[in-house]
Amino acid sequence: MKYIVSFILCVLLYGSSSAQNRSLDYYLNQSLSNSPLLKDLNNQVLSAQLDSLRLKAGLKPQVNLNGGGLYAPVIRGYGYSQAITNGQSIDGLLSVNKTFVGKSYLNAQYYALQLQRDSLGNIIHLSEQDLKKNIIAQYITAYGDLQQYNFNKEVVELLGKEEDLLKKLTRSNVYRQSDYLTFLVTLQQQQLQLAQSRLQYKNDFALLNYLAGIRDTTFAQLTEPAITKAVLPSVANSIFFKQYKLDSLRLNNGRKLVDYSYRPKLNIFADGGYNSDLTYHAYKNFGASAGFSLIVPIYDGGVRKLLYKKLNLEEQSRQTYKAFFYNQYHQQIDQYSQQITENEKLIVQINDQIRYVESLIKVDTELMQTGDLKISDLILAINNYLTVKNTLTQTVISRLQLINQFNYYNR
Repeated sequence: MKYIVSFILCVLLYGSSSAQNRSLDYYLNQSLSNSPLLKDLNNQVLSAQLDSLRLKAGLKPQVNLNGGGLYAPVIRGYGYSQAITNGQSIDGLLSVNKTFVGKSYLNAQYYALQLQRDSLGNIIHLSEQDLKKNIIAQYITAYGDLQQYNFNKEVVELLGKEEDLLKKLTRSNVYRQSDYLTFLVTLQQQQLQLAQSRLQYKNDFALLNYLAGIRDTTFAQLTEPAITKAVLPSVANSIFFKQYKLDSLRLNNGRKLVDYSYRPKLNIFADGGYNSDLTYHAYKNFGASAGFSLIVPIYDGGVRKLLYKKLNLEEQSRQTYKAFFYNQYHQQIDQYSQQITENEKLIVQINDQIRYVESLIKVDTELMQTGDLKISDLILAINNYLTVKNTLTQTVISRLQLINQFNYYNR
């Protein structure tokens, strides 16, 4: 009796708390919206845009106001040399400085920043794919738990009807008391399995909310995930290979930046203001000056060649990683496709077997009404039904998980 009461309470609690349904799209949208990693990466993209503006601003004339003073006393013949310090000085100058950079060098610097933004954008896409895959995987797991719970609930309801019939037949001496008790034990075991499956669903449902960044302890039912096998883009358009292209462009641009860094550099400057040692006609020491500086690289001790070697080593690593990932990519795609096909064939076979088992249970039920059935045969048929249905649920969930793994590369 206590098992039956527990079961009724379980069903009532479940029914009262599952008024709302939630879909896979809801969790995907919530997870993308709540992810701190995606927000951080988007902020890094904005920061890289500011770097371009900062580079452009740094090439404009730089204006500074500089001021200073000096007093070096000579006491009883002790002190700094007046020929060096002039004893005292004061200055206040407004200076303007501009560095001239070649247009090609400037474009290469801008391009380096653009590649940095593109790399961050690609990382954002990859992070979104990782997050979606994890959310979908957990959603499928929780949905599978829900299906298992619903199936256990169906079995308990079926056994409950059979138990009522068997009880009447036992009272009519059609079946023995031991047969009834054996069947009752089977019913109680399924009631316990029902409670355990509900607890498993609650745990995986809570984990789904946790991964999506949802603070919610309410209980809800998950709708069937609308997941179908996607048509993958070509390797040339896949975000999983885009980073290798960006790295190649970055290395080529890096060689240009090395070459540009060895070109002559010109800088001009000008200032105006007051600069005096306060010794003679200090009021006339207002003036201005202008000048330039030119740097022409001649010999660097072989640094340029070493920088080229470093870039060549990075290119070799890039090609090695790309070739290795290319093989892994196609190996996984082929493996997932094969496993999905095998699961679909297995599901068809399992459904055929379920129809046979259901027909057997129906026949056994009719035989039980006339007392021409062994209870052990009915229990065996029910156990077979449980096994086959559990196999179907696991296979369906496995297929959905494989499709999720396959669709991970669909971008």
